[in-house]
Amino acid sequence: MFTTISSPDHRLHFPEGELAGGQLVRPYECPERWDYIHNSLKSAGHTDLRKPDVLNMSLVEKIHTAAYLKFLENAWHEWQKEGFTGEAIPTVFPARRMQQREPVYIDGKLGYYAMAVETAITSGTWQAAKSSAAVAATAQKLVTSSTSEVFALCRPPGHHSASDLYGGYCFLNNAAIAAQGFLEDGAKRVAILDVDFHHGNGTQDIFYERDDVLFISLHGDPLHAFPHFLGYADETGAGAGEGYNVNYPMLPGSGFSLWQSALSDACKTITEYSPDALVISLGVDTFEKDPISFFKLTSADFTRYGEQLASLSLPTLFVMEGGYAVEEIGTNTVNVLNGFSGSV
Repeated sequence: MFTTISSPDHRLHFPEGELAGGQLVRPYECPERWDYIHNSLKSAGHTDLRKPDVLNMSLVEKIHTAAYLKFLENAWHEWQKEGFTGEAIPTVFPARRMQQREPVYIDGKLGYYAMAVETAITSGTWQAAKSSAAVAATAQKLVTSSTSEVFALCRPPGHHSASDLYGGYCFLNNAAIAAQGFLEDGAKRVAILDVDFHHGNGTQDIFYERDDVLFISLHGDPLHAFPHFLGYADETGAGAGEGYNVNYPMLPGSGFSLWQSALSDACKTITEYSPDALVISLGVDTFEKDPISFFKLTSADFTRYGEQLASLSLPTLFVMEGGYAVEEIGTNTVNVLNGFSGSV
């Protein structure tokens, strides 16, 4: 059975609104996601539930820039200082042919560090983001110490967060922090497999020029799906990282047969890379009923691919990312873990 690391501090981040389809709606990334997963874990017998250790910020600083971390820590205070009473959402971005300089004024800073406007910052965002990173880092330590099955129930998620960007509901890149933790603890090579519907653009960006972390992502084609501007098949890494970034973009309506074929190919690449540890960015928004995705996986398919991941026989850490069919998110998450552990 899985050991689960989680923190109640995730509730400190709960924006009231998200801009979607031209309207301000209740965010798809909501606290109930955590509740449904937590309850499903207990119902399935995964009852070893632990709180995270104190976050080692020196580890985070190897993934994110000092300026970006300072921004996250102070953004809400600066926003309030200007007299704003709503949630902190950017209104302007450094688009093509504009200067790439960090402004002094908070509205400009938000646009400088944001990649999308659906992700608001609130009074508790920084604390919640740190707690989520602590969950991933603590879980990584357990895997390193030979705890065989560990699940990091992270919220907010992290895989869209680059070294100096937030968005896609993400602030600190939990999977990247865990991967760096494995390296700090003696691993020579780490693989990250992102099975979230949306491309892990932040993780790709962080490791794009490195050969000690292999990044593989299965996701909706960015021509049709967020984050749109990264995740194409011809993005294969640069410099020392050339060949260590692999993307599998798939078109709207893709079902499990096509998706599993991509997973099988990804598993072969991971085996050839021979990593010392594997991090799974586990998003279950590939589900057929997910409101902001277009793949067609059924709940039973999550069990099947959990079994397939187990066949890699690697020290494996699961890090929670997306999934927005809230009532089914617990079932689908647990199905992956049960398939992996053989407790179906």
